[in-house]
Amino acid sequence: MSDMPTHFAYTKRFNAVLAYIDANLEGDLSVRTLSQVANFSTFHFHRQFSAFVGVPVSRYVQLMRLRRAAHRLVALADHSVLCAAFDAGFESPEAFCRAFRRAFGTTPSAFRKEPNWQVWNAVFAIPHFSRTITMQVRIVDFPEVKVAALEHRGPPGLVNESVRGFIEWRVQSGQSPVASSRTFGIPYNNPDTTPPHAFRFAICGEIHEAVAANEFGVHELLIPAGRCVVVRHAGSPDHIGETIYPIYRDWLPASGEELRDQPLFFHYLSAYPETPQDQWQTDVYIPLQ
Repeated sequence: MSDMPTHFAYTKRFNAVLAYIDANLEGDLSVRTLSQVANFSTFHFHRQFSAFVGVPVSRYVQLMRLRRAAHRLVALADHSVLCAAFDAGFESPEAFCRAFRRAFGTTPSAFRKEPNWQVWNAVFAIPHFSRTITMQVRIVDFPEVKVAALEHRGPPGLVNESVRGFIEWRVQSGQSPVASSRTFGIPYNNPDTTPPHAFRFAICGEIHEAVAANEFGVHELLIPAGRCVVVRHAGSPDHIGETIYPIYRDWLPASGEELRDQPLFFHYLSAYPETPQDQWQTDVYIPLQ
């Protein structure tokens, strides 16, 4: 037990480095700078980082920059490949395209037209994240919750428009006040493998009475009771696949557990805009038998 405080301090220092990288992707991420953030000697930092995270520091930084570039290319119509290249720290679009193709097996332009998030998530299956997630898994008995739901149908990128409609219903109806009622999300299918027009996602707020007739299309729904494996996702929900995939890929096969025939769901612990999305906390519930 004597090495537990040391291990905790070590993990805390490296988590600070990873947070610093995430917050300073356009800044100086040299080994010298990052070793100072970690309070480790520059001489040993390379080896310590690789051992802790599973990839060399330069590779990790490049992957994080490519991750942001991929999201911006898909989410922002006016974000050019040239902008993405410079944002990711490349001196030319050609060098960016070569690195992007090596990472994702396709060009930035082709990825923008038809994003393959399954490949994207496989690229970011960094050993450190799988280890961290496996350690933080909990199994709970989830009690049923009655919710008001607005179902979004269509491209995942337009979910936020439906969210705005749900927020408006919440404000007007007063039936699910955000300060005292939990907020959930239910993806009925996997956005990585579902054609955009067929994607369905329910935006939900906890209720304690019947939903009154409304013009928003908000209706009652029940999130059923049952055993669930829970893992907490830190950061923007845009990256939530990075937390979900290791559960299916690593934890489930080793656990001996079986999945229940119910969609997974999210419990949003943070509110926007009070909390910036990159600082959000979201509990992911995956139903078990």
